[in-house]
Amino acid sequence: MKITDGRKLRHDVLEAIRIRAVRQVEGGESPEAVIKALGMTRGCIYKWIAKYREGGAEALKAKPLSGRPLKLTGPNLRWIFKAVTTKNPLQLQFPYALWTREMVKELIARRYGVKLSVTSVGRLLKKLGLSCQKPLMRAFQQNPVVVNEWRERDYPKIKKAALKEKAEIYFEDEAGVRSDYHKGTTWAVRGDTPVIRTTGARFSMQMISAITARGKMKFMTHNGKVNAKVFCEFLKRLMHNATNKIFLIVDGHPVHRSTSVKKFVQATKGELRLFYRNCQKTPGFLSSGMNGCPERSGGSVGHSPCRLLGLPGYATGQKPRASARVSISFASLFARAES
Repeated sequence: MKITDGRKLRHDVLEAIRIRAVRQVEGGESPEAVIKALGMTRGCIYKWIAKYREGGAEALKAKPLSGRPLKLTGPNLRWIFKAVTTKNPLQLQFPYALWTREMVKELIARRYGVKLSVTSVGRLLKKLGLSCQKPLMRAFQQNPVVVNEWRERDYPKIKKAALKEKAEIYFEDEAGVRSDYHKGTTWAVRGDTPVIRTTGARFSMQMISAITARGKMKFMTHNGKVNAKVFCEFLKRLMHNATNKIFLIVDGHPVHRSTSVKKFVQATKGELRLFYRNCQKTPGFLSSGMNGCPERSGGSVGHSPCRLLGLPGYATGQKPRASARVSISFASLFARAES
């Protein structure tokens, strides 16, 4: 049997061995026989007996290890957590707006004079309950008061009218899609980054999409700018095979208010209705991902109040610029309308 001094044993296990061994010796067993049976060094048993006779069984219990003293105290950690979660790095004289481990490392050294490695900073952030995430973008001009006003006053009126006429409510927006944009991740051997072969040519296309509060989505792609003709084509496809009337909520882009679009809507004889919203005061309101639907987002909506076209008491408002981004969620392929 290999002789050991018990250093590699867990503290609670070693504590139980010490107490059991001393009790056997106190019961009349030979110390040499007891320690030999345990497979431990001869000196251990006599140290345990001496401690027992000085302080009793309490002296044989494992004592908590203090370890190396912490470099950062509780108040220090609270300040770091608050700084990372509530402040923009630009506010603390950093050149970049997103936190990195290197920046947190520099922040700690600057504030407390404590130098940590990048790995230690990563462990510290994990210990504080933080993780590296891709942030959601929100326009700082967005007015939450107007957002709530639209949600609580105007949208219910649209919803009530749609229920009365058995119509589906769609939220529409446009977006540009680039060929060189990638967001996904994959699994591979550690240290061996996978390579995806793609074309070096860069190109882009425009996408018009509309989504309901239940996630039903239709979209159309187009090369070139979106003009009145293209938008009318999208409306035509949107209505293709529709079994209910369609209420389409759009922003104040000039294309949506063009004469051609108004004539197209009038020609549907009430099967399609447009509801306009003003987007000057609160950009970032209507996207064709889940963020644009009040019933799905729980609050990520917010241009100034949508005005019902054709209902008394609602003004059309000014003509603002269209929003430039869209959260893309491809739920279904948009069927081409029959000519």
